[in-house]
Amino acid sequence: MGTIHLVRHGQASWGAADYDELSALGRDQSDALGTSWEASGWAPTDAVAGGMKRHAQTAISVIDACGGDGYDVDGGWDEYDHLALVRDREPTAPGGDAKAFQAALNRAIADWMGGAEGAGESFETFRGRVLGAFEAVVGQATTGRSVAVFTSGGPIALVVSHLLAGDDSLFPRLNDVVVNASVTTVISGGSGPRLLAFNEHAHLPKDMVSYR
Repeated sequence: MGTIHLVRHGQASWGAADYDELSALGRDQSDALGTSWEASGWAPTDAVAGGMKRHAQTAISVIDACGGDGYDVDGGWDEYDHLALVRDREPTAPGGDAKAFQAALNRAIADWMGGAEGAGESFETFRGRVLGAFEAVVGQATTGRSVAVFTSGGPIALVVSHLLAGDDSLFPRLNDVVVNASVTTVISGGSGPRLLAFNEHAHLPKDMVSYR
């Protein structure tokens, strides 16, 4: 039996000119995860990161701390363009108020999942590439292998929805609650991939827990 560890990136730079950059808190969160793995004497046998800067920065921080051997890149694990998705539908959506922006994002996601056209890729394209990337990782997670995947909340929520419900139905609710630098663990064996744990973040002190 193999294991897959889906890691959400550390906090990105919300409200900054370059969102796709870890904030100071995001770097600390990534360090905390890597340190916790190192303290337990554990490191993944394989690692994969999405193609975004925040994925790479999180992967490097964690792997350096726990003594891993580097990572491969698969853009199938990239996040959907949440900023474009909201601004295409609600150009005046507040950018500085995280709660108001989240509400606008949830409305946009509902439209997007319903087939509405707009900025960026379709939901069907997003689903296809994420589940394809997950299938590839399942192929890597053979007996005795542990694969760490550094990605975003959206791909994690989609994979978990399909593991639990067999469809996209849980995606919106799960997408709301994925913690930065959290770990979702999937076991993979003869009966296929199964969810073992979702959104683990006990390695983060309370004052380092964030959702955006």
